[in-house]
Amino acid sequence: MSERFPAEPYSAPGGPHGALVLHGFTGNPSSMRGVAEALAAAGFAVELPRLPGHGTSLEDMLTTSFTDWSAAVEESYLELAGRTASMVVVGLSMGGTLAAWVTARNPGVAGLVAINGMFEPPAPAFLDLLRTSLEQGCDRLPAIGSDIAMPGVSEGAYEAAPIQPLISLMEATTEVHGRLGQIRCPVLILTSREDHVVPPSSSDVLAGGVAGPVERVPLERSYHVATLDFDRDLVEKRTVEFALRVSAATPG
Repeated sequence: MSERFPAEPYSAPGGPHGALVLHGFTGNPSSMRGVAEALAAAGFAVELPRLPGHGTSLEDMLTTSFTDWSAAVEESYLELAGRTASMVVVGLSMGGTLAAWVTARNPGVAGLVAINGMFEPPAPAFLDLLRTSLEQGCDRLPAIGSDIAMPGVSEGAYEAAPIQPLISLMEATTEVHGRLGQIRCPVLILTSREDHVVPPSSSDVLAGGVAGPVERVPLERSYHVATLDFDRDLVEKRTVEFALRVSAATPG
């Protein structure tokens, strides 16, 4: 977990509008806790789930896949939708991919926020390399977490990246890419200029693929985990402003 926040899931009562907040691959809810609390302070009912296999041990994650994570997201979405008049969905990195996935499936979503999200289909050669590594008995890669410019800050991500779950994420990214045109709600895209995990061009893919209006915010001082980095206040501020605006357009 980060030094600021615990790795546990977070819920906040509120309403009539809701916000579903999603963390990234090998990370945990601590990376999105600041965003979730800012939304709660603005009056939203908030759910920030801990995705299966995350926030415990790498061994727990080795047997999970995008199917498990998306099922947990759908469950949280339906529960929150059942007690709110409208919903925004917010995600960091893989959480952004999952946010787009659930938004494409649910046209009632009022707005989508993607922070350094993954939307660019992987190169086939890279997927082949991952599969070959698995066949040769290697089940993990060096860690990809805590890409943060601010000194001394960690998101508490796992010490390695499990390959089989990563393959499932890559395959799902290709599927989500093909469904971006089904997203017709307003979209807020926040992108770090320098990101060592997900290339900034991935945000361009999202902006060019969705059918709804797009608002973009460059993050000049942060790396991948911008929610814990120098721009975290800006991320929280713009996310809350966007969520309030698009929710106000929905009768409560």
